[in-house]
Amino acid sequence: MAAFLRAVQAREGGKLAGLWRARVEGGHTLDRRKRLSCALCGCLVVGMLVCSRPAFAQATAAATSVQDTKTADPAEAYWEKLNPHQKSQVERMYNDWAFLAKFREADKQLPPPAAGEMRVVFLGDSITEGWGMKATATSPGRGEFFPGKPYINRGISGQTTPQMLLRFRQDVVELQPKVVVLLAGTNDIAENTGKMTLGEIENNIESMSELARANGIRLVLCSVLPASEFPWRKGLEPAPRIKALNAWIKEYAAKNNFVYVDYYSPMANNEGGLKPELSPDGVHPNRAGYEIMAPLAEAGIAEALKKPIH
Repeated sequence: MAAFLRAVQAREGGKLAGLWRARVEGGHTLDRRKRLSCALCGCLVVGMLVCSRPAFAQATAAATSVQDTKTADPAEAYWEKLNPHQKSQVERMYNDWAFLAKFREADKQLPPPAAGEMRVVFLGDSITEGWGMKATATSPGRGEFFPGKPYINRGISGQTTPQMLLRFRQDVVELQPKVVVLLAGTNDIAENTGKMTLGEIENNIESMSELARANGIRLVLCSVLPASEFPWRKGLEPAPRIKALNAWIKEYAAKNNFVYVDYYSPMANNEGGLKPELSPDGVHPNRAGYEIMAPLAEAGIAEALKKPIH
């Protein structure tokens, strides 16, 4: 555009100079010179308009091209693929990460322990939540959850230790139990809420232990159940990490006068996985698995009740 204008100016300027000389030499009038000057300006304007139209068209085409080739938002594409249940799970993770809403109303409606009541809260993930679950069309029953005992199940499927720590006060402390039975760590190793080191898992277990003791609640720390593979997160090879975490839990319980319950040893196979006859998927116990766990938990609770509150 600029080059075109310079060319027009050079060409028309030369013509104008020649005309000017002719007019001066020939005695042309001033009005004639004004008319020639207006003609030159008109020529320049026409040139600008002619060049600007292709430039404008090119800019418009470029903008249209960018708009047409704009890719879809990956987050929106992912969201549209989810079913209603999956969408509700995603929304809950953003709005109530620890899922305090699951037991909020039940906790409020639960009366204080009666005189002499040995209330016990089981805090954990799906292994705790599934304890005593009734049979459905797609899943067999999983035994009984301590019938006739004042035991409260506060397990939430998929949860990790940081989520349990956030709801420990609501779902444990405020229920005023004599004992809390803590089974946690499987989903941390499965990376359900992101990668976690063993030290981070241990810190969360330690924090919950300190909360229990500070509120006069006796504590039973349970070993993580064996698993050689997570069906929903394959390739993590969890067995060595589970074994290492259990060794720390056992040592920590001994140092701090807590009770340690070993579910791992009677349920593990030679590869560090859950025995196939005790689980349908290698992670969650079936009725036979819970039948092994129940007396071990009962023995741990009885032992904890004998310990003084520090």
